[in-house]
Amino acid sequence: MKPPAANPPYRLPPRLFDARCKACWFVAGLLALALASFASLDLQWRALASGEALRAMGAFVAEFFPPDLSTPMLQRTARAALETLAMSVVGTALAAAAGLLLAVVAARGRGAALARGGLNLLRSIPELVWAALLVVAAGLGPLAGTLALALHTTGVMGRLLAEGIQNLPPAPAAALRASGARPLQVFAYATLPQLLPQLVSYTLYRWENNIRAATVLGVVGAGGLGQQLMFHLGLFQMGKTATVLAAMLVLVLLADFASDRLRRHWAR
Repeated sequence: MKPPAANPPYRLPPRLFDARCKACWFVAGLLALALASFASLDLQWRALASGEALRAMGAFVAEFFPPDLSTPMLQRTARAALETLAMSVVGTALAAAAGLLLAVVAARGRGAALARGGLNLLRSIPELVWAALLVVAAGLGPLAGTLALALHTTGVMGRLLAEGIQNLPPAPAAALRASGARPLQVFAYATLPQLLPQLVSYTLYRWENNIRAATVLGVVGAGGLGQQLMFHLGLFQMGKTATVLAAMLVLVLLADFASDRLRRHWAR
């Protein structure tokens, strides 16, 4: 009988920095760049933490109390909250569908370079800029905000899903092609089932982000809670502004709760 093999010797963990490690030099360069960025900014930390600044901030926050809880104000705020929620849901749904179509082309299609360029363009322009452009074309209201969310989110979703498609195991799709399946059948029975968990996760994540973004789009008159916030804040109606801010907080908390429940349901 052969003697039992000796236990392998324990290895020390690798050094934190190795002169021959390219990744180490890359991370070190990023850290140096971050430190240089902080050094180049004129950050007035002492002024921010001074007693005068703290008293000014406290006085400003005190103006929000008490919030306006009158029935007409609550009704207007509830309608604006529903409008913001609808903008985020419709914008995210449109983006998920369009992003999936563009992702298939960007990952493996003939026009991959063109599709990737379009996705880069869509996500490089912020939602606020898209909303400002669409307000000029479509007028004030939730339509501009919904399309702005859809356009920007399409670029984000398309890029994420394209990378997900490229990282899928090729065996199921290759087996279907070998059996004579058409491209649409390969996508429906091989690509989409594997990609579905990522699609659901990314869609829910972007929906949470779009609720927050939809509240900001009111700056350019894109409807919802954001438009109501800018109106009352511009008139220095701080009690009404506090009511709108409270509605934003409740809406975000409800969206986070619903998203978490949906993720748990899909994970079963």
